[in-house]
Amino acid sequence: MAMKVTALSLMVLTVATVACLAVSARADELADGAACSCSLFERETLTDNWFGLGEELNNRGIAIGLFATQVYQQNIHGGLSTHRRSGRYAGSYNLELEFDLETMLNLAGGSITVEAEGSWSEGIDGPAVGSLFGVNDDAGGYRSMDVTQLYYEQSLLEGALRIRIGKLNLTGGFECRGCPVAFDGNTFANNETTQFLNGAFVNNPTIGFPEEGLGVVAYFQPSDCCYIAAGIADAQADARECGFATTFNGDHYFFYVLETGLAPQFPSARGPLQGTYRVGLWYDPQPKDNLDGSGSESDDLGFYLSLCQLIWLENDAPQDTQGLALFARYGLADDKVNELHYFYSLGCQYQGLLPCRDNDVLGLAVAQGRLSSDASATASRETAIELYYNIQIAPWLSLTPSLQYIANPGADQSTDDATLLALRAQMAF
Repeated sequence: MAMKVTALSLMVLTVATVACLAVSARADELADGAACSCSLFERETLTDNWFGLGEELNNRGIAIGLFATQVYQQNIHGGLSTHRRSGRYAGSYNLELEFDLETMLNLAGGSITVEAEGSWSEGIDGPAVGSLFGVNDDAGGYRSMDVTQLYYEQSLLEGALRIRIGKLNLTGGFECRGCPVAFDGNTFANNETTQFLNGAFVNNPTIGFPEEGLGVVAYFQPSDCCYIAAGIADAQADARECGFATTFNGDHYFFYVLETGLAPQFPSARGPLQGTYRVGLWYDPQPKDNLDGSGSESDDLGFYLSLCQLIWLENDAPQDTQGLALFARYGLADDKVNELHYFYSLGCQYQGLLPCRDNDVLGLAVAQGRLSSDASATASRETAIELYYNIQIAPWLSLTPSLQYIANPGADQSTDDATLLALRAQMAF
């Protein structure tokens, strides 16, 4: 009940803040004899970088970001139920802090990053849909605040080598030519707050990533267009804890991941077409029960690909990314101990499809997971299709209607295919 009140309070506070700022902006315009355009909707963040304080903090080496995501999702047909909790409101917030130690302490190449998250509601997947992938990857349950990342980063060799140590989320954090990489990144399907909601289009579900925990990652980029990264992390991590209990007590199991890739730019009449091609391996030594009940096995090993390519540009203006892009993922895991044997996804994105809506994004994708023959399921696969349209109201505010179709939810033949509608709001404070 307390979390529901907190969520409602956040919504009321958000609306009240927007209203007050809009009235204030309009009053300033009238006082100055300005035109009808409102500077509120031209800001990068709602508070205009914390009402100017953010710039002063940046000069001192401190960067602060606060983001809120709110989603209403409804299962309108099929799935487990279209009545019992089939429509629910969920949301989350993210707080990001970065301390530039070179500016603060004259420690060249050093920085500390802290990320905290809170969420409300587990969404409609469990009671109403029953998907293997998860139909709302932003729904994190009822959590007031979890520190999901707290790490020190050291940049060496003029930025070509970067090392992170601390509490880490392995699924992303580095960029090569502006594209997310290391590990399982994707430019067009990697962010549940602005892109696809379905978990199949956020990260590859065949990869056995542990929860956020203690680890170390090294990223090396010898040239503009290629990189290699390796990571070691606590395989038994609990994201709600600091990590020392599971890392150094009891059995010591560590998750290993290695990724390399290329970020080529192909020439075209309107400018370079950026692409990113990633390939990775992961290894988990923990003993896992065989799905057929014949004991257990260690040394779980998997393979994955993540590809994306801008294939057409509307304009030849520098930094203009309007146009059509494609992406794909593939993953393979040991079918003796993993229910999901292999997985693929394919999709496209078009930015600026409608005239005068240059920053809006249309996305469409399909994903399918094939189950192990030893899995206790009545169907061999689950398929997800999602269509979304991200409408940028202002640089700090976007609204995204989304439509999903889930075939064989939970790989259960007795469950009807599900159709879901959602509306998401994402704000940067």
